[in-house]
Amino acid sequence: MAKKQILKKKILSYFAVFEPERDGSYSVSFPNFPGCVTFGHNFEEARKMAEEVLSLWLEELTARSEEIPETKSRPIIDEVRVAVAV
Repeated sequence: MAKKQILKKKILSYFAVFEPERDGSYSVSFPNFPGCVTFGHNFEEARKMAEEVLSLWLEELTARSEEIPETKSRPIIDEVRVAVAV
């Protein structure tokens, strides 16, 4: 009887930027992975598509034996208001 190969899995977490579009859809990008982008017709779909595209991106990096970066710090996102002449 052949032994089954057990694959170890690790949960990784990356930051995604969800940008609302005029039509109600969302564009998604990943600061750690330039070029890894997707979209969804609504936020829920965009989140699902983000998980899918990121998973595929990481699979491709693994297949190419490229290093998968780990997020070590959390970005700070805040609103900055300035006054401009009108």
